[in-house]
Amino acid sequence: MAVSYKKLFKLLIDKDMKKKDFKALTGISQGTLNKLQNGGNVMVDVLEKICLNMNCSIDDIMEIFPDPEPSPENGTADSV
Repeated sequence: MAVSYKKLFKLLIDKDMKKKDFKALTGISQGTLNKLQNGGNVMVDVLEKICLNMNCSIDDIMEIFPDPEPSPENGTADSV
């Protein structure tokens, strides 16, 4: 599965919030911010902290995409 936090960064733009202000509001580290920017794994308690401080729900900040299914001909994922 792939995770995208593009919705979070769009929310920051909509709220006219800089990343340093976001970090100060939520108390997250630069390392966690980097994980969010790169679609990395982030602990659920961090996502909860973001949602509570940003007054939003989890689906406002992230999306989950399923892995592509393998192609029956060659056993690899289809490139779409």
